[in-house]
Amino acid sequence: MTAHRTLIILTGMNSLMNYFSHQLSSMTAFLEHIVRLESPTTNKAAIDRLGTFLAEEVRNLGAEVTLERQAGAGDHVVARWGRGDGQVLILCHMDTVWDIGALPLRYADDRLYGPGAYDMKGGITIAISALHGLRELGLWPPLPITLLFTSDEERGSRTSRALIEAEAQRSRLVLCMEPALSNGALKTRRKGTGLFRVTAYGRAAHAGADHEKGINAIEELAHHVLALQRLTDYTVGTTVSVGRIEGGMRSNVVPDKAWMWVDVRMANGAESERLTQAIRNLKPVLPGARLEVHGGMSRQPMERTPLMAQTFAWAQSVAAGLGITLLEGATGGGSDANFTAALGIPTLDGLGVVGDGAHAVHEHAVLSSLPQRAALLAALISAAPNLNLAQSAS
Repeated sequence: MTAHRTLIILTGMNSLMNYFSHQLSSMTAFLEHIVRLESPTTNKAAIDRLGTFLAEEVRNLGAEVTLERQAGAGDHVVARWGRGDGQVLILCHMDTVWDIGALPLRYADDRLYGPGAYDMKGGITIAISALHGLRELGLWPPLPITLLFTSDEERGSRTSRALIEAEAQRSRLVLCMEPALSNGALKTRRKGTGLFRVTAYGRAAHAGADHEKGINAIEELAHHVLALQRLTDYTVGTTVSVGRIEGGMRSNVVPDKAWMWVDVRMANGAESERLTQAIRNLKPVLPGARLEVHGGMSRQPMERTPLMAQTFAWAQSVAAGLGITLLEGATGGGSDANFTAALGIPTLDGLGVVGDGAHAVHEHAVLSSLPQRAALLAALISAAPNLNLAQSAS
């Protein structure tokens, strides 16, 4: 990095904090607006309304915007400033877990409560605000920037994963705008996630006249519910949860079909393999019953590898220039950062807003955290040309 560029960054650190300290009201207004643009993960029309608004916002910042059209999900919005390898990739998702009208928006003290305020419309607000600040302060880095707004993270990123991975392969740094931990820490470890559907087939029969001729699919499934729950091992961070069961027709009919959805979480690759094999190798218990297993691991664990540690250490040094003491931590949920970290791309996760209540009725963003988080993100983007960790940490 040139001496001139170094001087710009060092001078800019002070200007970033000063600039964003005056942006709280505008950032709050923006966050409220996009929270009101409710975007349930299963409601394509609602997500596309939000996507249209965000596309116009980034066009006003000079981005080249394209839409990745989807039939069964919201369209993904791709915003680019320049093209080429060595880009900074910023990951945001637009979808939330809340149906429209399920969670009212309200303010209380320093908090904004509402659907997606924490996960992750606070992160979207920070990303767009940070880019505005870089433009206005003349700190835009001399490298391409791509900002993705995806539509299906809450459903496992089924239509966006290939796009995320393709963009990550061209990136020197990935910045994921998932919310911070409650103390503002970044997330350097995430559990992997998987979802399986186990279906049991039996034989229908009259529950009174021909009970002995039936094979009860629900009974078959019950054996496997208990077996799967026992795969949980808290000592290594593994959890298995049968979260939903369906089956049967009427109480007077021996059910010939039943199925369950199984959520799995694990902290390392070895546990991912163990769980996959255990679930796929389930065998029927009742004579004549049959099992089918579908699904698998959607996200491999994001482990604290040497590359992850070095990337975080770099972020700590950038944060220190702003007077911020940056912490790190772990979480049991997965994110799109799992994909990019697994590719060996330097990845920072949890750069979004401070708050609490992801997927819960008390979901909220701490408003006073917005300016500092925007300054941090802007500083990381501006300093990205000086990042060169992939070879030394591999």
